[in-house]
Amino acid sequence: MRSNVPAFQLVAPKTLDLALQMISSEPGVWKPFAGGTDLMVLFEAGKLTHERFVSIWQLDELRGIEVDDEYVRIGALTTYAEIRADEIMQKEFPMLCQAAAETGGLAIQNRGTLGGNIVNGSPAADSPPALLVYEAELELISTKSVRLVPYTGFHLGYKKMDLREDELVQAIRIPRAISGWRQQYRKVGTRKAQAISKVCFAAAALMDGDTIKDVRFAMGSVAPMVVRCSHAEAALRGGPVSTATIKDAKAALSTDITPIDDIRSTLRYRQMVAENLIEDFLESLL
Repeated sequence: MRSNVPAFQLVAPKTLDLALQMISSEPGVWKPFAGGTDLMVLFEAGKLTHERFVSIWQLDELRGIEVDDEYVRIGALTTYAEIRADEIMQKEFPMLCQAAAETGGLAIQNRGTLGGNIVNGSPAADSPPALLVYEAELELISTKSVRLVPYTGFHLGYKKMDLREDELVQAIRIPRAISGWRQQYRKVGTRKAQAISKVCFAAAALMDGDTIKDVRFAMGSVAPMVVRCSHAEAALRGGPVSTATIKDAKAALSTDITPIDDIRSTLRYRQMVAENLIEDFLESLL
């Protein structure tokens, strides 16, 4: 059943200030509408429950990739296609570029935005695991202030975020401090194109000879929200890559993830794949 078009209202302020004023005038009533790649699916299916939206698609203040000595700053409306095409992103943040390349098809990549992927709050989203491993920060803006929030901790539960009703994601900041780290991104789905992930995995490790000096893991589709696998990391940090440490990391992973049975996969399959992805990454370090 399709939605009734006259039941919905969409306004398009010409500036960011006007958009923020409208959102803050009635908190929770007016919600931002960016690329619309998720919302329009719900609309076509007759499942879009919210009815009043503020289009921010034309706001240049929320676009673009800026680079300084410490950070890459990505405007919230920057599309997957723009991320894939950027030379700095390709060189320094290949996992995010790969996630962008594996999100939907070309039409979605030209329209879908990084900020929208974050705020949609899906535990199966493709970019959040990479952002967690890169220890990104979010700039959250309202008429009152700009908050800088670590992305770790932004997702509080299924579709729950540290985002106030009068706030927008203005930009994503990623520290340029991952030089020398070995990186790997993997998406496991029913097929290689336009599939929602059964397990999504991002990993980075900094080696000192044969010792894992530091390591970061993040996964999607294995919990109510995308998760950083801190217990698996702790089982490895400061030790060598060995059969014993790989076994310890796989055992610790059970504390980090809580997969379920659903229409796309099973708990048992997700647990097995998650463990295998960690093992494969660690073996690649050798």
